Amino acid sequence: MRTDYRLSPRVVARVVGGLLLVLGVVVLVLTVVVAALDLPTWTLLVVALGALLTVSGTAWFVARTGWVLRVTDEGYVVRFVRGVGTDRARWKDVEDAVTATVGGTPCVVVRLRDGRSSTIPVTLLTVDREQFVRELQEHLRRGQGLRPL
Repeated sequence: MRTDYRLSPRVVARVVGGLLLVLGVVVLVLTVVVAALDLPTWTLLVVALGALLTVSGTAWFVARTGWVLRVTDEGYVVRFVRGVGTDRARWKDVEDAVTATVGGTPCVVVRLRDGRSSTIPVTLLTVDREQFVRELQEHLRRGQGLRPL
C-alpha cells in the first residue's frame, strides 16, 4: 500500500507565482529591447506564448506530481523539504512520531532509533493536520508489525 501526500495548493501557487514573476520581467525586458531595436513584434509574441506555456506546464506538473511525503508498507520518503533531516527510513527504524512546532510552523517529527529524525511541516501538505497524524500513526503501527488492541 502506498500513500502520497501532495503539496498544498498554497505552495503550488507560490512556486507558480514566483515563476510568473520572473518570466514577466523577461517579457518586459524583451519588450523594451524590441521597441529600442525596432525588432519585429512577432519575436515578443513568441516569447510571451513560450512564457505562458512554461507557467501552465509548471503549474500542471507541480500540482500532479508534487508529492512531499510518500508512505509505503516498508517506510517513508520525504522530498521538497529543506531541513527535513533524514529524508527516508524504514518503519522498523522508527522509534516514534510526535507533533511539534518548529519556527512557528506545525510539524510532525519522526524520530529514529539511531537518534536521527525527519521533520515534516504539515502546512506543506494538502491533508488535514489531525487526519495526517492519525494516518501516519497507523502506517507506523502496521510497519512495525503492531496490531490494534
